[in-house]
Amino acid sequence: QVQLVESGGGLVQTGGSLRLSCAVSGRTFSRYVMGWFRQAPGKEREFVAAISWSGGTTSSSDSVKGRFTISRDNAKNAVYLQMNSLKPEDTAVYYCAAGLNFASSRRPDAKNYDYWGQGTQVTVSS
Repeated sequence: QVQLVESGGGLVQTGGSLRLSCAVSGRTFSRYVMGWFRQAPGKEREFVAAISWSGGTTSSSDSVKGRFTISRDNAKNAVYLQMNSLKPEDTAVYYCAAGLNFASSRRPDAKNYDYWGQGTQVTVSS
């Protein structure tokens, strides 16, 4: 069983930064593709970024490319999302997710992830 717990959300002004963390329990963390998704009120959950099990490759949505960076530390069973130049449209609940054995092209599809955290709220004020 894998459990994910996000932290680091909060209220920030436009142009500010936040760093989200996701602590993962389970001995096989290093085998999982890790992803970040977000869901704004009244909208569907959307892909933000993902990272391979080794940390060697990453993927991100066009809306956050160049502003957000995903990273992982397999020794600490943790994955991070560094968010810079935040905009009001980044306001959402951010979820950490873990999945096994799927191609990098499928990272944006939430169906490929088996485990999800409870989410952390990020609010960007204008």
